[in-house]
Amino acid sequence: MLIPLCLIAQTNERTQTVRGRITDKITQVPIVKASVVIPVNGKNIGTYTDSLGEFSFKNIPIGRYNLYVRVSGYDNIVINNVLVNSAKEAVLEVSLIEKVVMMDAVEVTAETDKDIPINIMAMAGARVFSVEEANRYAGGFDDPARLATSFAGVAGGVSSNSISIRGNSPQYLQWRIGGVEIPNPSHYPDITGIGGGILTAFSSMVLANSDFFTGAFPAEYNNALSGVFDIQFRNGNNQHFEHTASVGTLGVEVASEGPLGGRSSYLFNYRYSSLALAGMAISSLAEDIGGMKYQDFSFKLNFPTQDIGTFSLWGIGTFDKYTNDVLKKEEWVYNGDRTNSWTDQQMAAAGFGHKMLIDDDTYLETTLAGTLYNNNLWGNYFDDDLNPHEIVNITDKNYSVVLSSNMNTKFSAWHANKTGFSVTGLFYNMDYIVNPDYPFYYDQPNQTVATGDGSSLLATAYSQSSFNFGKNWIGHIGLNAQYFDLNSNWVLEPRVGIKWKVAPTHSLALAYGLHSRKEKLDYYYVKDSNDLLINRGLDFTKAHHLVMAYDWLITDNIHLKVEPFYQYLYDIPTEEDGSFSLINHNNIHLDKALINKGKGYNYGVDLTLEHYFSSGYYYMITASAFESQYTGGDGIWRSTRNDRDFLINVLYGKEWQLGSSKQNVLGINIRLTYQGGDHYTPLDTAKSFAAQQPVFDDDMANKEQMDPAFMIDFTASYKINTKNLSHEISFKLLNLTGYEENNGFAYYFKTDEFKMLRGAIIIPNISYKIIF
Repeated sequence: MLIPLCLIAQTNERTQTVRGRITDKITQVPIVKASVVIPVNGKNIGTYTDSLGEFSFKNIPIGRYNLYVRVSGYDNIVINNVLVNSAKEAVLEVSLIEKVVMMDAVEVTAETDKDIPINIMAMAGARVFSVEEANRYAGGFDDPARLATSFAGVAGGVSSNSISIRGNSPQYLQWRIGGVEIPNPSHYPDITGIGGGILTAFSSMVLANSDFFTGAFPAEYNNALSGVFDIQFRNGNNQHFEHTASVGTLGVEVASEGPLGGRSSYLFNYRYSSLALAGMAISSLAEDIGGMKYQDFSFKLNFPTQDIGTFSLWGIGTFDKYTNDVLKKEEWVYNGDRTNSWTDQQMAAAGFGHKMLIDDDTYLETTLAGTLYNNNLWGNYFDDDLNPHEIVNITDKNYSVVLSSNMNTKFSAWHANKTGFSVTGLFYNMDYIVNPDYPFYYDQPNQTVATGDGSSLLATAYSQSSFNFGKNWIGHIGLNAQYFDLNSNWVLEPRVGIKWKVAPTHSLALAYGLHSRKEKLDYYYVKDSNDLLINRGLDFTKAHHLVMAYDWLITDNIHLKVEPFYQYLYDIPTEEDGSFSLINHNNIHLDKALINKGKGYNYGVDLTLEHYFSSGYYYMITASAFESQYTGGDGIWRSTRNDRDFLINVLYGKEWQLGSSKQNVLGINIRLTYQGGDHYTPLDTAKSFAAQQPVFDDDMANKEQMDPAFMIDFTASYKINTKNLSHEISFKLLNLTGYEENNGFAYYFKTDEFKMLRGAIIIPNISYKIIF
């Protein structure tokens, strides 16, 4: 990989085009004659947008730049740290907010784009995450879920990308593309824990800046309790062909984009990974991840027209396989070593969208989409005589067809409304056959714990309005209605928020929302010994969210945000008695009879101090202090599994421009994480030895807590820019400190004891990328 870099000829022609389009944030109408200024080498270069709202700068030297956008009647904005390299044009989509009150001509204050969520209805509990952050932050691994664990209030781990937001269960997170909910987009979903996987299928090659919500979501978001990833795919370059290829220890990746005629474009990305290479890099991983092979793809086609709007087609998919052979192990140390497993999983989602301007103040957006989730899991347990016994055989196929539409109207500069609906047809065929002693075997026959074959409907409708009360007050109010026809349950969810701009650089906000989420479909089809469906009538789990936010733009590049929050959860499925609550459930199957009896609460405060990338460096410090409690069927308040007490992240990154023309970039990024440990239930030792498998002490549910975790993630990269060609060598490392996670309890044969199964997973990725 190094040889081509040594042969690159030097050239002085290292410039690129910076162009984009500026629109009204609410109506999407192009803004004409907006002033766009880019400072280059101490001089301001300026231009104006044309009749399509488009602007272009030619021959901009490679580097990082801020763009300043001004136009009469709209708030000024600064687009920070636009990365210009020699192989790809920098293409920007910029949205401006109309002013309610016209200011004096001498006012030149501007908001940075990172301060403003893409969704204008979000008053608090929202953050924009950018493609640059996904590429730059240590520990992000090009994965939005792992990237989010850098944010305040978001906890994660190493072996899984599942995230707990403010103490909530990872299964309460929602993923969306184009306004449509999609299945968990992670590779090996739910295998390492409900709501997570290894890495998501999203590549930074196709992502646009997107919103991440941690509480009190606007009214358009339904069926989510803890948070929402509202993912946006960018459009491909509609003027030039651009391609990317990379190879590394995690696999290979290729991407391509370019024009399809007129202003149309395509964008495509494909990845293939065999983690055997990472296992070879760190031999201790070889047995655990060597059998993992996965692929994913994503694409978007964009077709703007002159008179009938813009049509688009997007899609994403995953293909995951895992096999292991315990007979090849030198010895069996604990009972988990006796289990062979085979996994075959697929996820896909695709949507056909249409957006059309009705007039200068209204546009209509409609999407017809389909999703697929297919999970096949099989396992054998070998006895002392090496005889195999099937202990699990799960087949779960879920399909959905979604029709979503919304109309956005700006009635005036002070009032805008978004009203829409979504109807989802759910189709499924599932069989969960599991041994009562799973993941062990003690001569008991397998049981069908859940089975179902049918269809149902999830429908939602919403309306939300935003109001600008003068230049310093902004508010929104909305209502979401949700109906699930499997059991005829429905819920009305009010949402409201207000923001006060106390001073030009200070603001206070308060947001409230009632939120709800249906359960996984197999939970409704759990059967008892008489073959009766015992969970069919489960209601939505619900939560009240209250979030306050204080924002202080200390300087143009330093931002402080403090968010106190309170969440009250109710109608959580629990057993009739005992400590069990679905809020702590983390297994791929469920075999319990549940009722909506449980409660819970999360409260605390999140803090973020961020220095945006400037003068060659950035830093971000996030901290959270919180408490997360729940009740089971017995009504006793206990810590949830994710009640970590505190979270602290410190991120720092530095770039150096090297080479005769400062055309090359060396980057170093580091992340330090210190967070409280998970809570867990200790073993009942006597019962465990009698059963020869872990038996937990229900009277001590979640009484124990792991020691705090200290983790270091590191990234180093070197980029070489030549004319129309860029190279990048990078080294990424997760869990440099070797923190050992809790993987449950196991019985160790040789020592005749039960011990917590802990292991340190250190994930390296050495890669080479070429962009041309």
